[in-house]
Amino acid sequence: MSHKLVDSFQRPIGYLRVSVTDQCDLRCLYCIPRGFTGFREPAHWLDFNEITRLARLFAQTGVKHIRLTGGEPLLRKNLPELVACLNAIQGIDTISLSTNALRLKQLASELKQAGLTRLNISLDSLKNERFQAITRGKLCKALAGIEAARLAGFDNTKINMVVMKGINDHEVVPMLQYCLEQNLTLRFIETMPMGSTGRLASRHYLSLRTVRDRIDNHFDLIHELPTPAARYSGPAKYMRINGTSAKVGFITPISEHFCDSCNRVRLGVDGMLYPCLGQNHAVALGQQLRNKATDAELLSQLQQVIQDKPRRHEFVEKPEQVLRFMSTTGG
Repeated sequence: MSHKLVDSFQRPIGYLRVSVTDQCDLRCLYCIPRGFTGFREPAHWLDFNEITRLARLFAQTGVKHIRLTGGEPLLRKNLPELVACLNAIQGIDTISLSTNALRLKQLASELKQAGLTRLNISLDSLKNERFQAITRGKLCKALAGIEAARLAGFDNTKINMVVMKGINDHEVVPMLQYCLEQNLTLRFIETMPMGSTGRLASRHYLSLRTVRDRIDNHFDLIHELPTPAARYSGPAKYMRINGTSAKVGFITPISEHFCDSCNRVRLGVDGMLYPCLGQNHAVALGQQLRNKATDAELLSQLQQVIQDKPRRHEFVEKPEQVLRFMSTTGG
């Protein structure tokens, strides 16, 4: 019997983001408030067996891509063990990881050996003082982590830069130059009003149309026509730098929302399943697991969640609707 996940708007769901912790070793000004201590208790986190069981069920429904997120996922102890478990699931083609890279120097090789496919690394500035002002962290650790990823054999790493007007927007061209030199794919991201920090950061919102115009003054950008398979591969729209194979991506949840091709759901560290980043609806899969739900019952619940997936977020119309922080949702 087929359990393929297709929502009521005929969008196939093939991508699951899994938060393995809501904790982080940084305090980025658009994410977790400085001084915040209201994290989930580890006793409420899904354990690796529970995550693997749910991932296996998602794989049966056609999910092929799992991304591990946080918070900062490298804070979760023994994370390579989870990667190896997920890598053994039939039907899962790609296991990726979103990270700030501060702990990659210690873990990159082990993650690669466990079967991690690729990395997405947050990097909002190449200036020490500005990086510290945005994140409360040390740039040298992030750069060391990026180098460790290269040495470990990760050759398709993506850099994510949240662009904020008046804070780091004048670094978009230097950041692209750095990524070209390091053979990294750069993706620019607009701020989103997630939680109190996200709404504050949105005061520095800058449309990526402006960023594209700035880059076009330095590089000859060519639009890449998406292939049918790429339509549901992720939120970024890519442009190629003429004369090279290098690409730059633009993730535009506010100026040009990509909800019509949304192919993902998010599993919080406590087992809450969020069908939409910008809506409050969620289902407590973790609680159902611990109430001894059968696989058939869980599959039925997954089907219902996807059928209830909203058509789009309402970040523009209702910027204060989502009260939870990005780290709670799973990045």
